[in-house]
Amino acid sequence: MIFNIVTLFPAFFSSPFSCGLLGKAIESGIIGVTITDIRDFASDNYRRCDDYPYGGGSGMVLMPGPLAGAIESVKRDGVPVAMTSASGSLLTQRLVRELSGFSGLCIVCGHYEGVDQRIIDRFVDYEISVGDYVLSGGEYAALTILDAVARLVPGFMSNSDSLSEESFELDLLEYPQYTRPEEIDGMRVPGVLLGGNHGLIREWRREQSIEKTKRIRPDLYRKYLLRKISGE
Repeated sequence: MIFNIVTLFPAFFSSPFSCGLLGKAIESGIIGVTITDIRDFASDNYRRCDDYPYGGGSGMVLMPGPLAGAIESVKRDGVPVAMTSASGSLLTQRLVRELSGFSGLCIVCGHYEGVDQRIIDRFVDYEISVGDYVLSGGEYAALTILDAVARLVPGFMSNSDSLSEESFELDLLEYPQYTRPEEIDGMRVPGVLLGGNHGLIREWRREQSIEKTKRIRPDLYRKYLLRKISGE
């Protein structure tokens, strides 16, 4: 899967793309990443890419000219364009799975007060928010989107079976995890995990996931109940 990042700050991605599972996946060719600097498509010597908003208001808006040039330089048929935006649709595991089904993904890093709407109307297939908060730049959100999607690319995870047990996969949060030692400061590992009965372990983990989701994320728990009632 090929990811194309369109950004004002290419240097932001140097460290994340050179370490951890993401770095290994890029190095081994499991995924490919290209970074396009919007400023390379600016029309003046100052490489200016923002201007004041029509109608007044605070902040600056990304200009359509440089951004259009950057997107057109990497846009490919059949590959959607996603733009990070605080006013976009919330990033969910379901959306992540949808995006992982494409051969590639172009991610445009939003900035300042936003992007000229004509760019969105012309190029953007998905406006995505990573949460109900505001970041100082779309690069943080773009990295989150890329990593979440890349994890579903075959070969990225050494143990692909673990993907089905992670939080949000069935509208449930993941169950608690434990490792050695069996006891620390009087706190013991639950006995069911030490008995070797895999059927009981699966049942315990399922119950823990349900209770944790009910307590921490009642919104997800309601979705889980609705899906269970509908027989999905």
